Amino acid sequence: MATRSIVAGCGAYLPSRILGNADLAKKLETSDEWIVQRTGIRERRIAADGEMTSDLAIRSAAAALKNAGLSGNDIDLIVVATSTPDETFPATATRVQAALGMTRGVAFDVQAVCSGFVFALAVADNFIKVGQARTALVIGAETFSRILDWTDRTTCVLFGDGAGAVVLVAGEGSGSKDDRGILSTHIFSDGRYHDALYVDGGPSSTMTTGHLKMEGREVFRHAVVRLAEAVDAAIAANGITAAEIDWLVPHQANRRIIDGMGHRLGLPPEKVVLTIDRHANTSAASIPLAMAEAAGDGRIRPGHLVLLEAMGGGFTWGSALLRW
Repeated sequence: MATRSIVAGCGAYLPSRILGNADLAKKLETSDEWIVQRTGIRERRIAADGEMTSDLAIRSAAAALKNAGLSGNDIDLIVVATSTPDETFPATATRVQAALGMTRGVAFDVQAVCSGFVFALAVADNFIKVGQARTALVIGAETFSRILDWTDRTTCVLFGDGAGAVVLVAGEGSGSKDDRGILSTHIFSDGRYHDALYVDGGPSSTMTTGHLKMEGREVFRHAVVRLAEAVDAAIAANGITAAEIDWLVPHQANRRIIDGMGHRLGLPPEKVVLTIDRHANTSAASIPLAMAEAAGDGRIRPGHLVLLEAMGGGFTWGSALLRW
């Protein structure tokens, strides 16, 4: 028998403020039509003044724990994926730990930008597989609105704030693709492409937070290739065909990229979970937000085969395959 990480619950939180494309068009040389045509985004959520990444993470974590029927003290491990932490240190995860009343185990952050949730999921899954944790909380949380240049229409229209979380519990399986839980994770990076997507600030360089900088065409070009690589790795590792996938839950970066991956896998549009129109790109939060929505409304059901994929700055990219 093999130990497997089973999804026991998921939750999400979005700030209350909605910023629509029409609102941006009042301040920038852009339009709703221009943004929707190129990205699929119609609106995004923006954290309130004083609302920090940890606040979003805590709300999503509480929702996931409630969904799983657990409390903070049932958790051995918290992994928070974020590129927008509350502070340089300590880890945002430790704020979540304290707020949830978790007094044992360990909490820490991982940083892989938009691939962060897949990386965090891989870390937590491996902790459970080797027996170092039995119950884990994996969170993607971001306040990207704080690192955007709101005068740059090529970047500020793309991102939003939010948080999503999943609870993983250890279970036993036969080691087959029919077992419930995470079947495999696949993560990659290539630091040669730093200049295509980065933030021009940091404590050891400029001593400022900085703003997001992106070469959109370069990122798009690599995303098509790298996401295909990550998806193929998941399919090959589990000996399945694309036709067996019930749901694709992609990172919500660009509608064209999402549609392209769905088409490549031969999945009809109704098998691809889309939230980009309402959430925009929430970086590490986008996959768990989409997953929580699809599970909450009954689309993703027990026994379904779910494929996650993402790519982010670094470059980083990855995939995960799980049986719900």
